[in-house]
Amino acid sequence: MPGSGKSTFGKQLARQLNFVFWDLDDVIEKGENRKIRDIFYEEGEGKFRELETKHLYKIITGIEGFVLSTGGGTPCFNDNMDLINQESVSVYLDVSMEELLKRLSKDKGGERPMFAGMDKGEIILKLKNLSAQRERYYRQAKIKLSGEDISTELLMSELMTYFRN
Repeated sequence: MPGSGKSTFGKQLARQLNFVFWDLDDVIEKGENRKIRDIFYEEGEGKFRELETKHLYKIITGIEGFVLSTGGGTPCFNDNMDLINQESVSVYLDVSMEELLKRLSKDKGGERPMFAGMDKGEIILKLKNLSAQRERYYRQAKIKLSGEDISTELLMSELMTYFRN
């Protein structure tokens, strides 16, 4: 979900593993030479999802030893979750609605166009709708971490357990 800590924990995990960190939105923007919001506004979500899958496939099948932070919707389109699970270890950061709201409310710079101009009530409604639509995809992740006390150490521990099994 937006605000769950994907990029923050991804960067920390990549540092600990001595891997490259990729943010899929950054990869798309560089590869398409334009901002995500411009792709959405000019060509719509369908085109964005097509480009997202193209760049996801390139990274996930062409590079080894990396940590990738995807957009919250990435697993929910074009069989992306199947691709992610076939080629890598997926992680679901399950953070409470209250914590997501707190984190998203701090975004005064408008970095998240999805929530631009929304008040607290509208953000809550949007989060609940997103969660209802996406949960079935997120639940397919190989590793699931829940709560506000998610840490890089906990994630490392879960990864080690996963690889031992």
